[in-house]
Amino acid sequence: MSTTTPTRAAATRGDAPTCDRATLEDLTDRVVRRTMAMDLAWDWPAGVAFYGVSQAWNATGKDEYLAYLKGWADERFERGLPKFTVNAVSIGHSLLTLHAATGDEKYLSVAQEMAEFLSKDAVRFGEGVFQHTVSQNYNFPEQAWADTLFMAALFLLRIGTKTGNKAYMADALEQYRWHETFLQDESSNLCFHAWDNIGKNNLSGVYWGRANAWIAITSAEALTHINAMNPAFMRIGDALRDQLAALVRVQTPAGLWRTVLTDETAYEETSASAGIGAALVIYSRVFNYDIYQAAIARAFAGVASKIDTDGTVRGVSAGTAVMPDVQAYKDIPAKRIQGWGQGLTLAFLAALIAGC
Repeated sequence: MSTTTPTRAAATRGDAPTCDRATLEDLTDRVVRRTMAMDLAWDWPAGVAFYGVSQAWNATGKDEYLAYLKGWADERFERGLPKFTVNAVSIGHSLLTLHAATGDEKYLSVAQEMAEFLSKDAVRFGEGVFQHTVSQNYNFPEQAWADTLFMAALFLLRIGTKTGNKAYMADALEQYRWHETFLQDESSNLCFHAWDNIGKNNLSGVYWGRANAWIAITSAEALTHINAMNPAFMRIGDALRDQLAALVRVQTPAGLWRTVLTDETAYEETSASAGIGAALVIYSRVFNYDIYQAAIARAFAGVASKIDTDGTVRGVSAGTAVMPDVQAYKDIPAKRIQGWGQGLTLAFLAALIAGC
C-alpha cells in the first residue's frame, strides 16, 4: 500500500475536502501512469479508464496524458475497429476529449459512428430502453443494468450536446428516465444492479455498490450538460438528491462504501467509493451546496488510502454480473488492478482538483 497516503488531518480542512493541489496532482499522476502501463483493448474497461484519464487531463492540462490517449486511439484506428457494443461505446468519452483538445475530425467522426450505432442498431426493449450488452457474445435479454447509463447514455448526451443533435439528447434523457424508473428503489432511494423486463423484477434485488456509483456519477455529470430549465434537469437532480442522501448514510467510518451497501459484513470497495465521491463533488458544485463536505473529505481519505505508491488502485471488485444473492456479491474478488477502478478514482481526483 501507499506509504504517502494523506492522513485524515491532511485530507480535511474543518471537514472540507483538501484543496492541496500538489497532493491531488501527485495522486492523479501516479494513477494515470499506472493506467497507461495497462494493456487495454477496445472495450469498456478501457472506456472507463480513459474517461478518468480524460478527466485528469481536463483538470491538470498535462500534455503527457493527452498524448497517451491520442497514441492509443490512433493505433487502434490504424488496426481497424471492432464491432460496436453498448458497453464499448464508452470509448467515445475519450474521443470527445481528443476532438475538443486537438480539433482533429477523425475522433468526432468515430464518436458519431458510435452514436449512430446506439440510435439505430443497439438492441432495445420496451419503450426503447438499451439492453445491457457487455460484448458480442454476452447479451442479457430485456435487462437494463446500471452500467449502461455511464457507458452509453452519458456518452449520447455528451455528443448530442456537443453537436447540437437534439435526437441524441432526447434519447439519452429517456435512458435516464427509464433506468431511474427500473433501478431506483422508491423506499430506500438506493439503486438495484439491474432490471429484468421479462420477469418484471430486479433479479436478486441487491443494492450493489458500483451500480450506485454508475448511476450517481452519471446523473451528476448529466446535470452539467442539461439546461436547468429542462424538465429532465429537475427529474435527474431530484433522483440524485435522494440517492446521495441515502448513500451518505451507509458510508463507512473509513469513508468508503461496501460492495453490498447495506451489509456490514461486505467488504469496502474502492471503485464504488470513488464514483460516489465524484458524484458528491459534482452535485455539490452544480447546486453550490456545502452539505456534503464532510462525506467528501472522508471519501477522499478512504480512496487515497487505497492508492499504491505505483498508482495501482486496490480494493476494486472484479467484473460482476448480476449475482444470485448477497453472498455471491461478497465473494467477488477484489485483488487485481481494474480499468474501472483506475478510471473512477481519476474521475474523483479530477473533480476535487477542479474545485481547487
